Amino acid sequence: MSRELVFLKMAVLRLLKEHRPGYVSGEELCKGLEVTRTAVWKHIQSLRGDGYDIEARPRAGYLLVGIPDRLYPEEIQDGLTTKFIGRQVFYNNSLASTNDLAKELASRETQISDGTIVVAEEQTGGRGRLGREWFSPKYRAICFSLILYPPVSPSEVSRVTMVTAVALAAAIRNETGVPVGIKWPNDLLVGGKKLCGILTELGAEIDKVNYLVVGAGVNVNQGPGDFPEEVRDIATSLKIETGVTVNRVKLLQAMLAEFERWYRVWLEHGFAEVLTKWREMSVSLHCPVCIHAIDKSWNGWAEDVDEDGALMIRLPDGELQRVVAGDVSLRV
Repeated sequence: MSRELVFLKMAVLRLLKEHRPGYVSGEELCKGLEVTRTAVWKHIQSLRGDGYDIEARPRAGYLLVGIPDRLYPEEIQDGLTTKFIGRQVFYNNSLASTNDLAKELASRETQISDGTIVVAEEQTGGRGRLGREWFSPKYRAICFSLILYPPVSPSEVSRVTMVTAVALAAAIRNETGVPVGIKWPNDLLVGGKKLCGILTELGAEIDKVNYLVVGAGVNVNQGPGDFPEEVRDIATSLKIETGVTVNRVKLLQAMLAEFERWYRVWLEHGFAEVLTKWREMSVSLHCPVCIHAIDKSWNGWAEDVDEDGALMIRLPDGELQRVVAGDVSLRV
C-alpha cells in the first residue's frame, strides 16, 4: 500500500475514533478526506482486515465498535505522551528478532530517528543474554527494541540496561499493581519467577557510540500452557499474576514514557538517581547469591552495586569481589 493510501486509511480510523461511540456518516468521511464513497469503503474493509470491528448502518454511517489487541503504530502513538521515544514505529506481525532488525536499521547510511521502536507480535528467534532463547507467543507478549544514539562513551553504555530495568519495572507497577522487582543485571521478577528480560547491544568504535539497541521481552497475557515445559516453573506473566487480561498497547505506552523519563534523568543529571531507584527495586541485593560468569563462579553475599552498575559480592573469606557480567542465582 502506498504512503498516500496508508495516510488516508489512518485518517479514516482517526475520524471513527473521534466520533466514538457515535456513528460518522459516509458523506462526512468523503467530505473530510476529499475522497469517494468507494475509497472510503475500501479503507473500511482494510481496517476490518486489520481486526477493527466496524459496524455499517444505512443512513447512519460507520461505528467503530472494537479495537484489536495489536501493537499497530497508530495505536501505540494514539495517546503516547513521549517527546521522542516511540515517535517512529516499525511494526511486524512476526519477526525473528526485534533487536536484529533494529541493528540493521541503525546501521543504514540514512540515520533512523533517535527513539525509534521496532515491535513484533511474535518473535520466532528471540534471545536473551548468552544466546538463550526467549519465548514470545503471538499476541500475548510485548517484544520491542529501541534505537538510541546516547552522547556517552562506550564504557558507560552498560548503565542503560539498569535505566531500562527501572523504567519498565516502574511502568508495570503503576499500570498493573504487580510488585515486580529487578534481579541484577537485566531481569524483572515476580515472586522469583521471570517476567521480563532485557538485552542491550552496541554498535561502536573505540571511543564513540554509533548506536545502541535496547530490546525487551515482557510476558503479558500468557497462560501457564503458553510456556514451554522447561520454563513453566521459572516464568510468569502479568495475566497469571493478576488474573486479568492486560491492555498491551496501554502498557507499552507507559513503558515508553517511563523509559524516556529515566533515560533523560541519566543523560541530563547523571546516574546517581537511577542507581538509587534501582537499589529500591532490587531483589538481588542484601541476600546470598551465586554468580556464574563465563569462566568462573562465586558464592557470596550481594552487598551493593557500584556507580557503574557492577555487582559487589562479599565472598566467604571476606574479600569484596566486583562482578561486571554474569548470571545471578538467588540462594535461599
